[in-house]
Amino acid sequence: MKTTVLSLFAATALFFTCQNAMAQVKLPPASSTQTLKQGLGIKNIELTYQRPNTNGRTIFGDLVPYGEVWRTGANNIPSITFEEQVSIQGNVVPAGTYGIFTIPNKDEWTIILSTNVKQWGAYEYKKEEDFLRFNVKAETLTNKVETFTISFDDVTTKSTNVSLAWDLAKVKFTIVADQTKEILASIDEAMKGEKKPYFQSAQYYYLNDLDINKAVEWMNIADQGNTNMPYIKYWKARALLKSGNKAAAIKTAEEGVDIAKKANNGEYIKLNTQVIEQAKK
Repeated sequence: MKTTVLSLFAATALFFTCQNAMAQVKLPPASSTQTLKQGLGIKNIELTYQRPNTNGRTIFGDLVPYGEVWRTGANNIPSITFEEQVSIQGNVVPAGTYGIFTIPNKDEWTIILSTNVKQWGAYEYKKEEDFLRFNVKAETLTNKVETFTISFDDVTTKSTNVSLAWDLAKVKFTIVADQTKEILASIDEAMKGEKKPYFQSAQYYYLNDLDINKAVEWMNIADQGNTNMPYIKYWKARALLKSGNKAAAIKTAEEGVDIAKKANNGEYIKLNTQVIEQAKK
């Protein structure tokens, strides 16, 4: 009897020892997690999703059936967060966090933004929780994408494309954020202060096709206080060229080349030289 009890205790102890050892094991997930943070103008977009591999499988039309709601990756559905109101494919989307579902088809996908962010798989998907649906064309790739990938591409100060690619399929949609009013208001307010952001403001006006004469005016002021800065000469020359004053643009860029040479700054020798070449055409 004593031997039986001791054996039982030993077996129990061994069981719990094995359980504890298993609890401490750290194993990599079959599908990795990626979180992307993309600046868009003066705000950010954050995206988290799971990344399965093809592992030799045929994905779309097989593992992922055509015409059915897909979780868009593995495990939890992707979540995307906007810090401000944006426009997606021409549709207004308020600031907030949304889940992403898709319905793949051979030539076209339906992209779905859901108000229900925390979902594992598409098993409990409800159409009434859709915030937005829109269709995009599907592209057939020549090179296989082994790991499911979502990326921010073609990023400007106002827009970015979101691309989804896996196996031989790729789709993309466009997010636009028009922050012009907010940025111009912040520039106007900053110009009331003691340290006025002439250079940064002129650069913004130039890059966003606003009042080019105002941009030149502010570049001139910025240049007065920083006459030995080749990058200011470069941007001032670009603004002058855009305003149509080629002679002044060449003169300013030549000054920029001279300053850059003295500083042994190859980058701004090249950039200012490019402006000169453009102005002489």
